Amino acid sequence: MDIDTSQPWGVAIDYAGRATVVEDGHTIHVNVSDASLSSIIAPDPLTGRHASVTVTAQFSETDGSGAVLRGGGRVTVQPTGTDPVVPDQTAVQRAVAAALVDFRANTEKYAALCATWTSPSTPDPDTDTDTATETGTGTATT
Repeated sequence: MDIDTSQPWGVAIDYAGRATVVEDGHTIHVNVSDASLSSIIAPDPLTGRHASVTVTAQFSETDGSGAVLRGGGRVTVQPTGTDPVVPDQTAVQRAVAAALVDFRANTEKYAALCATWTSPSTPDPDTDTDTATETGTGTATT
């Protein structure tokens, strides 16, 4: 991912801390947010420290059958001393890279899972000789 050096976080973000980037053919949604519960940028009254800033990058890909694979990355930028967090132009880049790595790992895990459940032959339902019978009370359990 190319860093836009004219932007404090390396990418143009909107008023809510959101951005969208395209990397390796994926549309990745980025969110930059602080960990405070307040809209006022001020130190925490108990610790005297400013809140950390979390940068997340997420995306998913879906095929025609509805199968979904996801990738997500997260980077936390900590404040230094009692000063607020200074924007890190590489934070979004690192979160996007982590999301791509996570997506590739999930793709490999999904392929391995599918290989585990792939049957060499499919039984013919007309000649299925399953003689098992169900026994039970007929009442649903929760």
